[in-house]
Amino acid sequence: MADTRVWAFFYGSYMNPDVLREVNLVPVEWEVARLQGFDISIRPRANLVRSDQHCVYGVVATATHAELVRLYAHAKDVLGEAYVPYPVCVETLDGKSRPALCYMAPEMADRPAELGYLELIFGPAREFGLPRWYIERLERFRP
Repeated sequence: MADTRVWAFFYGSYMNPDVLREVNLVPVEWEVARLQGFDISIRPRANLVRSDQHCVYGVVATATHAELVRLYAHAKDVLGEAYVPYPVCVETLDGKSRPALCYMAPEMADRPAELGYLELIFGPAREFGLPRWYIERLERFRP
């Protein structure tokens, strides 16, 4: 099972290929996608909250279960945030629905994000061509 590749939806700093490479996760396949029914919060790390008025953009990418365990152990050990997987269905920009795992933190202390962390999100958001309004939404988390 550890070698089975699954789709995972990354919406914060983990949509940054350089950050994923730090834990030796290099997706074989990836594409830009959006997740309906959630909004993004970055206080101090990226997280999702349910919302019937918003959507979140990010990247849906393949990873093994072992890679995801390693990635989110890193999030807990290095970043101090515990994320757990939730099943979701994302929509790619060409309109395909794709089931994926999406990791969210059930609890997170509310404090401002650091600019260095935000830059790890802003760069890929621009490079992947996420909608301008969404990038402006992300930039509102600047301290």
